[in-house]
Amino acid sequence: MTRLAPYFLALAALVAGCATTRPVVAGQPFVEEGLASWYGREAQGGPTASGERFDMHAFTAAHRRLPFNTLVVVENLRNGRRVTVRVNDRGPYGRGRIIDVSFAAARALGMVNAGVVPARIYARP
Repeated sequence: MTRLAPYFLALAALVAGCATTRPVVAGQPFVEEGLASWYGREAQGGPTASGERFDMHAFTAAHRRLPFNTLVVVENLRNGRRVTVRVNDRGPYGRGRIIDVSFAAARALGMVNAGVVPARIYARP
């Protein structure tokens, strides 16, 4: 059993490391920090997880856990710009990313050229 101890410790560390995000609770303020990215032309007109068509010119976003139609304030931590978006899709799927915003939101946040920026998001689901 002692030969397995390092594996159990590694597994425990891995599980603990994955549990750093707190659950989404309806009516409770939600704040998250991480990386924001954007998507646009490649998804234009395609279906979102909510069933509506993606419009890169609308102020929408993809988030893994927030309920659809939640309004989220996204703050670009590099320049302080903020924008409000509506969650209508699931994602992002890139490591360390917390939200994918539409092209219109990315332009307002000043992050189109960078592609990925450090961000803070605020919501009240």
